[in-house]
Amino acid sequence: MKIAIVASRFPPEGEIGGIEIASQEISRGLIEKRHDIFVVSSGKKDNIEKTTENIAIYRVSIPNIKFLGNLIFWFKIFFALKKIKPDIIHCQTIQMGAPCFLFKKFYKKPYIVWCHGFDVYFPWKFKKIISEIVLNSADAVIALTNNMKEELQKTCKKNIFVLPNGIDLKKFKGFSKQAIRDKFKIHFNEKIIIFVGGLRPVKGVKYLIEAFKIINKKIPEAKLFLVGDGSERKNLEDIIEKNNLGKKVNFTGKIINQKIPEYMIASDIFVLPSLSEGFPVVILEAMASELPIVTTKVRGLPEIIEDGENGFLVEPKNSEQFAEKVLLLFENDELREKISNNNKEKSKEYDWENIVEKIEKIYLKVFLS
Repeated sequence: MKIAIVASRFPPEGEIGGIEIASQEISRGLIEKRHDIFVVSSGKKDNIEKTTENIAIYRVSIPNIKFLGNLIFWFKIFFALKKIKPDIIHCQTIQMGAPCFLFKKFYKKPYIVWCHGFDVYFPWKFKKIISEIVLNSADAVIALTNNMKEELQKTCKKNIFVLPNGIDLKKFKGFSKQAIRDKFKIHFNEKIIIFVGGLRPVKGVKYLIEAFKIINKKIPEAKLFLVGDGSERKNLEDIIEKNNLGKKVNFTGKIINQKIPEYMIASDIFVLPSLSEGFPVVILEAMASELPIVTTKVRGLPEIIEDGENGFLVEPKNSEQFAEKVLLLFENDELREKISNNNKEKSKEYDWENIVEKIEKIYLKVFLS
């Protein structure tokens, strides 16, 4: 099949997050299954690129014009699709479905919308009308979690598939934990707690720092790695200084995705204190790194973490409860090892090979109907 994947960003251009990685991995997986893959995405200028993996990328620029910029971007996507002449279109987010809806009206080509969280849970311009049109005209809709499916059903009357993000497990193999700890100059008795994500209020990092203050009183050799950057960094630095934790908390700044496995594998426990989440890929990365996980009981997270089996779920903003679970893991070697082993096994469910195979089945079902 000739498949067009429409995504707002596609590597290597722009900021790389979960959606961008998903778009790239889907493209690679479908190429291996002998499909012709064309990506339509934003770029600094309008041009066509060809990757070493034989993925054709149609880059279209977004004009910096208030209100009209996105509209022009959508029409450029429409004309790129007209050149490609795809058999089926895969839209990464509801917003990217707008030009695909228009293309279907003119050329009768089916499109699929894969929702990723922010397009479902958070407000954006003209969300209600665009969501209703795009979702109810789609030939298939995919949600990352059952929680997301329930939210979508308030707008979408179609059958909704549930399919999570995936992970490339190969990126987490072949490392020596001790060698990486030596590289990062981590002392053998130091206990490393790691957070990976944007330093934004919704990530709840200030509550993590409050929890770490409690942890550090009981385990002075504990250290906290904050991997990422964002608007809340200065505020967090002030909280750390006020609590005399400067020597115990390490801000790494933004780290390229290829380096994330090293930071994960060097650590002992992964923490995610978010106030809201869809399906964070970083949880899968922690699983693949065989780390015990402590996170919050919000939206899709309880579908990934089974409390006491492959991690712990706590109430958001509850620093005392968060600290209690981290301390339990550090104090109970047998429990920590059990959860680590469970995550090693569970991560295999999310291997991109399995996810791409399921996506291909959805494509074929739509294409043949």
